[in-house]
Amino acid sequence: MNQQDRVSASALRPAALGRRRFGAGLAALLLAGQAPALRAQGAERIVLGQSAALTGPSGELGVQFRAGAMLVFDQVNAQGGVARRAIELRSLDDGYEPERCAENTRRLIADDVFALFGYIGTPTSLAALPLFTQARVPYFAPFTGAMALRRPLRRLIFHVRASYDDETELMVRQLTHLGLNRIGVFHQDDTYGQAGLDGVTRALAARQLKPAITAKVQRNSVDVAGAVAQMRQAWPEAIVQVSTYASCAAFVRAARKAGFGGVFYNVSFVGTQALADALGADGAGVVVSQVVPSPYSPTRQITREFHEAIKRGGGAVRPNYSSLEGYIAARVLVEGLRGASAQGGGRPTREGLIAALEGMDASVGGFAVAFSGASHEGSRFVEMSMLTGDGRVRT
Repeated sequence: MNQQDRVSASALRPAALGRRRFGAGLAALLLAGQAPALRAQGAERIVLGQSAALTGPSGELGVQFRAGAMLVFDQVNAQGGVARRAIELRSLDDGYEPERCAENTRRLIADDVFALFGYIGTPTSLAALPLFTQARVPYFAPFTGAMALRRPLRRLIFHVRASYDDETELMVRQLTHLGLNRIGVFHQDDTYGQAGLDGVTRALAARQLKPAITAKVQRNSVDVAGAVAQMRQAWPEAIVQVSTYASCAAFVRAARKAGFGGVFYNVSFVGTQALADALGADGAGVVVSQVVPSPYSPTRQITREFHEAIKRGGGAVRPNYSSLEGYIAARVLVEGLRGASAQGGGRPTREGLIAALEGMDASVGGFAVAFSGASHEGSRFVEMSMLTGDGRVRT
């Protein structure tokens, strides 16, 4: 495997815990530091594969998600592993391009990875879909809320985050309650952008409304001049943005310079902290929907556990929404692997993982996650946040 494409490999391992007790049990192992550091023994590993944007205009999404996940994988590994098997995460960079993602997926499947984890994006996930479906490889916690991956139910795919429909419904509800009915959509010209546009359109239709105006930007591009010119023909009162942080930041600046005086709303995939960093003072008042709790609020148990994990991991991981989502996803997957190992007499199988996940009804530091045979959508949690203009995010 090309050394430039593979980011790194690491491992994991736990002690036997019941599925419904793992919120407290895993937290005890990760945070209390009272269990002996066992290190997984033997040559056998559970290998996870990931194709993600790790470089380019959307690279912070994959980098941060992976960093949060690795907190769990490294720290659980230090406690003895899953059934004393090391877990290795092989991450390949796709630059948020579907063709590269498909090639990475072929390579990972050829390497016989146990499961695919933490893919970043809708177009990339859809490119991988026929490949992992044919190979019957579980696909866990993709960083996307697209309904195309949720309806109809796909047995191999498990979602830890809420859908874009959940996010856009809350946006439209909030905007219309404020009396803002002329809502435009700035979206990426691909399946991700279309998924967000569809969500806004459905939410508006439920209120006998339609998008006031729409405009597009190409994936991995910050050329927003055409989109701003199109929006300028009939400025709406609010603009929902469905793209990534680089293009959304460029659009906010250009639209305001062109005279737009309304509000901007973004779906969670934008990459909140990356957007705040890109906008700086221009970010004041920009709203972002979130599918995990605030990574900054010490009042939340999951946030306290996340920050403690960062400290125990050496303090290098930046706490933000993307890294917290990776952290939560990894904790849920660890529990699924434990259940699969228990069902397999210490040797996890893919079918065992699916069965374990479908029986899961758990709390990760107070964040509820539940799957069943009829639903692989683990969470419907959505809340709003706002950029303050000084690099911070307020909820």
